[in-house]
Amino acid sequence: MIRIRSTVPALAAAGAAVLALSAIPAAAQSNDAAFRATTFNLSASGETAIAPDMATITLGVQTEGASAAAALSANGTAMNKVIAALKKAGVAERDIQTSNLNVNPQYVYEQNQPPRLTGYQASNQVTILARDLSKLGQTVDAAASAGANTVSGISFGLQNPQKAEDEARIKAVAALKAKSDLYARATGYKVVRLVSLNEAGGYTPSPQPVPMFAMAKREMADSTAISGGELKVRVEVSATYEAQQ
Repeated sequence: MIRIRSTVPALAAAGAAVLALSAIPAAAQSNDAAFRATTFNLSASGETAIAPDMATITLGVQTEGASAAAALSANGTAMNKVIAALKKAGVAERDIQTSNLNVNPQYVYEQNQPPRLTGYQASNQVTILARDLSKLGQTVDAAASAGANTVSGISFGLQNPQKAEDEARIKAVAALKAKSDLYARATGYKVVRLVSLNEAGGYTPSPQPVPMFAMAKREMADSTAISGGELKVRVEVSATYEAQQ
């Protein structure tokens, strides 16, 4: 009895093995090429100091009433006077925005007694954008005189931060270039080209925020002194440089 054994699978497997072996040098060569270049991966930052030219301030009115409706009514009347005073002080209507409005019941708690409702408190706050910092103190005083009795805080900023950010970018790139040259000298290499450059982003933080405080009715000979200080506009960048000996 004669048996015929097929050799096709074996030949196919042998061919696949040959192909796999022949592919290994090409992959190794590709990896070698990837690691043939020496690169520096570095980061740096640039910062520009500039005086703010705008401020946002949140102020409002708190009122009380025997009922929620009475508290809201009193609050609405008072807030209308505050907004009218702000407009008269030069704040544009588009720069006044309601940021908080709520009504809360007020209770008295006594030992061994259930809470006793004494009335309601309404709170209404607006956030205003002041574009003329020289009049900011007068604006706050005008609002206080009209009935505003709370201020939540003040933050400062720039109406157009583009120029300050661009200056920070130039400083960041210069710092990055200096750092690449330093590493090149320290390692005995020479930077030959910039491979990639990335920006982490620019931002304009304000100085320490003005603490929250309640505005009591008071006699003021001068307007409230508010100083904007100085802003720091910071940009961070990272880059990859190719270097050669």
